[in-house]
Order: sequence, then C-alpha cells, then structure tokens
Amino acid sequence: MIDLRFSYVAVLVLALSASGCATPKEQTAPCKRPANLLSYASTGLHECGPASPVNTDRIAALAAIDALQPQAQQGQSGE
Repeated sequence: MIDLRFSYVAVLVLALSASGCATPKEQTAPCKRPANLLSYASTGLHECGPASPVNTDRIAALAAIDALQPQAQQGQSGE
C-alpha cells in the first residue's frame, strides 16, 4: 500500500514538473513552436524603414511645449 502511494506521488510530481509552470496558451508561444510551422502564416510585421528625427529644432520644440502648458493647466483647474 505504501509503495503504491509512493509511486502515485512520484508520477504526480514527475507530471507536474514536466508540464511546467505556464498556462497552455503560454506553453504554445511562438518562440516554442518549430520554425517551419511559422512559415505557413504571415508574421504581421511590416517594414517601416529607417527612423528619422522629428523635432530637429530643439528650441522650437521646447517653445511649442511651453505654449501648450498654460492650456493644460487651465483644463485641469475645472474652468
């Protein structure tokens, strides 16, 4: 009886350790799938091209931020 209980516990511990600590959805994450399965579906990634600076004139950008601050404070005061 004790040997049967021990083997049951051993099988249970082995099954839990083999299953891991993640949910089934996390266990089938794309990083764990074989690469050849991913070739059948689109990745959804689109090439955006090189990054370019937006605000090249730092002084003008800071002036625009300063111009917006009184409007933001006025909206917060509830007027």
